[in-house]
Amino acid sequence: MTRSHVALLMALAVLGLLALDQVQSTPLNPYTGPPMLALGSGLAATGGHCAAPPPK
Repeated sequence: MTRSHVALLMALAVLGLLALDQVQSTPLNPYTGPPMLALGSGLAATGGHCAAPPPK
């Protein structure tokens, strides 16, 4: 096998995985997800940050 054959097989494998994911996944509902930017919306911030000091 040459390098081009391996590259072609890998590209086909990636495309196959993407097609399988597209077929088996349910479409996302943008109205049930959190807002991308919640500036001034009153929503509390969640999650963590690795540079944040530990709580006392």
